[in-house]
Amino acid sequence: MKDVVLNNISKTYHKGMVQAVNDVTFHVSKGELFGLIGPDGAGKTSIFRILTTLLLPDGGTASVNGFDVVKDYKAIRKNVGYMPGKFSLYQDLSVQENLNFFAAIFHTSIEENYDLIKDIYIQLEPFRDRRAGKLSGGMKQKLALCCALIHRPTVLFLDEPTTGVDVVSRKEFWDMLKRLKQQGITILVSTPYMDEAMLCERIALIQNGQIMSIDTPENIIKQFPENLFAVKSDTMGNLLHDLKNIEIIKSCNAFGAYHHVTFNHDDPEMKEKLIRILEEKKHMNIELKPITPTIEDCFIKLMEN
Repeated sequence: MKDVVLNNISKTYHKGMVQAVNDVTFHVSKGELFGLIGPDGAGKTSIFRILTTLLLPDGGTASVNGFDVVKDYKAIRKNVGYMPGKFSLYQDLSVQENLNFFAAIFHTSIEENYDLIKDIYIQLEPFRDRRAGKLSGGMKQKLALCCALIHRPTVLFLDEPTTGVDVVSRKEFWDMLKRLKQQGITILVSTPYMDEAMLCERIALIQNGQIMSIDTPENIIKQFPENLFAVKSDTMGNLLHDLKNIEIIKSCNAFGAYHHVTFNHDDPEMKEKLIRILEEKKHMNIELKPITPTIEDCFIKLMEN
């Protein structure tokens, strides 16, 4: 059963000059944790706004829980939860007042759906009288999630929920999502963080409003077409410049403490040849090793193609 379906959805801005969403098609199954992965400006937020009936598409069709996003917008709004990328709750209201307000909008109460939100609510309770605007980033995130869940939605949309949040809060948030999934909620999350892609069951890699690949993270990694190597030396800036100008190198990208490279030919001798070339260019303490590609490697490869 499919909870979310998009068929050839398109959206343009500024009188058709900016193509935010370009012929996007994908589906999300009931109870699935699905990730929309891409950088800022890729089209993630526009897709979520279309699916939550906040934005009309220019072309194509989309449905949530079998309801059309244009014709059945009222039914969709009753059954989905939406946490936008920017904290949008009432900052002058306290934690408890925000929760009570959103519960009242959906004609429910905290007590009625306490079993769903209790893991989050327990963490918020010590701050129940604090104004929302005075909360830390992690606590704002938990409050926003709690408000999005207060009416027990069947589908939950989370637009870049961990952007600007510390590492510990990011981990706690994803742990909460795993527990929510166990309660049968379909979850769609967008993120620019490639490492978070591995926490989803399936992902769609998106850039410039177009889907480049849809599959499980593991299968996308398996589709990486070449052997990948990590290389470093004492002078990483010079090393990057030199690697980009060596004929046997097919691609080279900076990744933290290493540069990731592929060769033009799948030949075991390429490694030794590269080391010799780098030594001739006066690089010292060269390290070259084979590595398993990451989702970020796959994303960059798809962009290059």
